[in-house]
Amino acid sequence: MRKINLSLMAAAILASGMVSNVMANPLENILSNPKYSLELRPRYEYVDVDNNGKDAAKALTVRTAIGMSAQLFEVEGLNAQIQAMSVNNFGWIDDYAPETNGYEKVADGTQSRITQANISYSANGFTGIFGRKMVVLDNARFIGNVGWRQMPQTYDLAAIAYNGIENLSLLGAYVTQVNRIFNSDGNGLSNTHMSTGTVLLHASYKVVPELTLTAYDYMIENFADHIGIRATGKAKLNDITLKYTAEYAVQNDPSLDDEDDPLYIANRKQDADYYNLALDATYDAFTAGVGYEVLSDKGDGDYAFWTPLATLHAMNGWADIFLNTPNEGLDDLSVKLAYNAKEYGKIVGIYHDFKSDVDNTQGDDDLGNEVDIAYKYKINKNLGFLLKGAWYNAGDDSFLDKNDTTKYWVQLDYKFSSK
Repeated sequence: MRKINLSLMAAAILASGMVSNVMANPLENILSNPKYSLELRPRYEYVDVDNNGKDAAKALTVRTAIGMSAQLFEVEGLNAQIQAMSVNNFGWIDDYAPETNGYEKVADGTQSRITQANISYSANGFTGIFGRKMVVLDNARFIGNVGWRQMPQTYDLAAIAYNGIENLSLLGAYVTQVNRIFNSDGNGLSNTHMSTGTVLLHASYKVVPELTLTAYDYMIENFADHIGIRATGKAKLNDITLKYTAEYAVQNDPSLDDEDDPLYIANRKQDADYYNLALDATYDAFTAGVGYEVLSDKGDGDYAFWTPLATLHAMNGWADIFLNTPNEGLDDLSVKLAYNAKEYGKIVGIYHDFKSDVDNTQGDDDLGNEVDIAYKYKINKNLGFLLKGAWYNAGDDSFLDKNDTTKYWVQLDYKFSSK
């Protein structure tokens, strides 16, 4: 895809507000009530993996995103959205793979693309959308936009949503292509595109303020069907606010196959389970939480429970050791402690203890542990600052040949949107 010069695009967008009335009047009949958005996100990332034979990675990258949304043809409910995004390192600090060989990997290669381009129409509680769109469902464990990486994941789809009944939300979508975060050409899970005939079904109902039930079926073509139910809610106990999650899902053989697809494997088998239990308690400025997540082993199937379209960085440790679930599965017991100092920022620490879902042939199930810490500070309404670190300890008896890993990040994030 031809690279997009976002600096020229930004100038064009700004200039559009200064065109003559002769030019503006016809355009107003096509695009009205335009809203513009801009994001600049510079970030420094450091990655060091022990005994890996590669030098520590040092990456200074910048995300630049420019977007516009507007009403179309003065028709109420008919809207269009477009967004372009680029990732650059400007050659300043690019000691990281894939930009430079011999270094550890940082998945923020230089690239440019149209990240969102869609038309939507809303009426009587229904919304239909067609085009390219970022999609995040629930906590992004199954379907996410991989927003942590500089180039996000987006979906080419046709979808319909219904919110015409109080507390009820329904969504159905047919996805023709997933636009991955990577900058390597090709069609597949580790390339720019993933052609697919995936169907997403999602329903959520708020029963009472303390309980919201969600059911879903995500049918990823040539991979697996994900069928699950999720319960979430919040409750007050004197001065303590409790927040909980309880979720169960199964991963079955894919009901959607396409023999012409690069990901097609004849007689694909998948039979795995997923459990997620979490409880947070907030008192004043302090929050403490515990979580237990299980992605089962592959059993008689081809893969352990794996969610390839998730925002995986947010799940099993920020060091990204378990982006792919081991064949033995993964049990993740986590403990969290956070403090909200309000105008002075927020800090959170998380400890993960990793084990396999079943013992390996030597009877070992230790997959190591990890400490994650982040400090977030709001400089002003448009500009945020982030310090973040992850320290993974593989342990002495890791049977997966994992290595001790250190990662940390320093990030600024500037966002602007017109009213």
